Amino acid sequence: MEDEVLVELVHKGDSEALDFIIHKYRNFVRAKARTYFLIGADKEDIVQEGMIGLFKSIRDFREDKLTSFKAFAELCITRQIITAIKTATRQKHIPLNSYVSLDKPIYDEESDRTLMDVISGTKVMDPEELIINQEEYDDIETKMAELLSDLERRVLSLYLDGQSYQEISEELNRHVKSIDNALQRVKRKLERYLEIREITQ
Repeated sequence: MEDEVLVELVHKGDSEALDFIIHKYRNFVRAKARTYFLIGADKEDIVQEGMIGLFKSIRDFREDKLTSFKAFAELCITRQIITAIKTATRQKHIPLNSYVSLDKPIYDEESDRTLMDVISGTKVMDPEELIINQEEYDDIETKMAELLSDLERRVLSLYLDGQSYQEISEELNRHVKSIDNALQRVKRKLERYLEIREITQ
């Protein structure tokens, strides 16, 4: 049965159809949640935000939107996760509360290489490899907290939220050149760390 038909059944009060869709999309939500992290929060917190996004997509989907349910669900899940992360980063009393998308290019906008490539390489099912990859992920997360200054973390977080240099400079009350310099330092630090890390492995 197609997702769109199942959603229609849910709208009519079919709880079995709801359970089926939630079960079907659970791994999809987990995969989406894995591409984000929030320092100081449990990974399951991001998964839960993704599940809230899934519920909203089921509730709000209409066939006349001229899109598939899966595409609509992906949009709702991603929006919910990013909104939750933005909200968390606004809590000024938690200095390390920032995230980085693992799908963001490492070196510059034209680069094909992402943090996810460095961490995972290829999809692995071997438990030993999975543990090693998790340790690498945790190591990069910790190192980023150590390497970047408070300003650099805040600039990076706003930049990854899609804000322009001008918007970031206004929000942080800093000159645009200061924002540009901070981002250049972030790129250099991450590039240097990843190069060293590959040499020592």
